[in-house]
Amino acid sequence: QVQLVESGGGLVQAGSSLRLSCAASGLTFSRYTMGWFRQAPGKERELVALIPWTGGDTYYADSVKGRFPIFRDNVRNTVYLQVNSLNVEDTAVYYCAADRNWGRLVRRDEYAYWGQGTQVTVSS
Repeated sequence: QVQLVESGGGLVQAGSSLRLSCAASGLTFSRYTMGWFRQAPGKERELVALIPWTGGDTYYADSVKGRFPIFRDNVRNTVYLQVNSLNVEDTAVYYCAADRNWGRLVRRDEYAYWGQGTQVTVSS
């Protein structure tokens, strides 16, 4: 049974940083593309960043490019999203997702497995 468990969210002030983690189990983690999505109240869930199983060719949404690096540890079966220079518009539930297909998986329906999410709230 595949499980993705996110952690690291919280309530922070604008300009702060957090490190979000997603611990995976029940899958061969090193062979999965991993993505981070977010969903703000009243908005669609959107891709923030993804990292292929090779670790290279990462992809970022324009809104977070240069602020939210994604990286993975295939020994610890964990993917991270370092969220820096947070602003109020970054407030959302952040979800981890996994799929065994390779390539640039940018759509929500391309991911087979999802975590429960971790809340990030940024105050001004």
